[in-house]
Amino acid sequence: MSVKMLHTCIRVKNLEESLKFYRDALGLIETRRKEFPEHKFTLVYLSNEMGGYEIELTYNYGVEKYDLGNGFSHTAIGVENLEEMREKHIELGYEVTPLKGLPGEKPGYYFVTDPDGYKVEVIRR
Repeated sequence: MSVKMLHTCIRVKNLEESLKFYRDALGLIETRRKEFPEHKFTLVYLSNEMGGYEIELTYNYGVEKYDLGNGFSHTAIGVENLEEMREKHIELGYEVTPLKGLPGEKPGYYFVTDPDGYKVEVIRR
């Protein structure tokens, strides 16, 4: 039996602020949107130009904050120019860590935090 990864859902408190982050900071594009005003939520799906795997932003109307807990850690993206992307994230005003490396390895990644506190690991490809 074959399995295909489809999407990861994250709940957001401010849909427009989150869309700005995922579009401007990560270069994702909105692939589709489903509005359910009678049930008080909206789903927005984002992906890169290659398509396939998506991030699903779930906006539940009126929710001010989510408890992220300590089980989920982060999502990850790969980029060609790690330093350039990091500078872009700093210029956009997002929380960014210093460059990091696994023990015994050169720095090859950092984390940027989205408006809801979710961490995105940015890795040199």
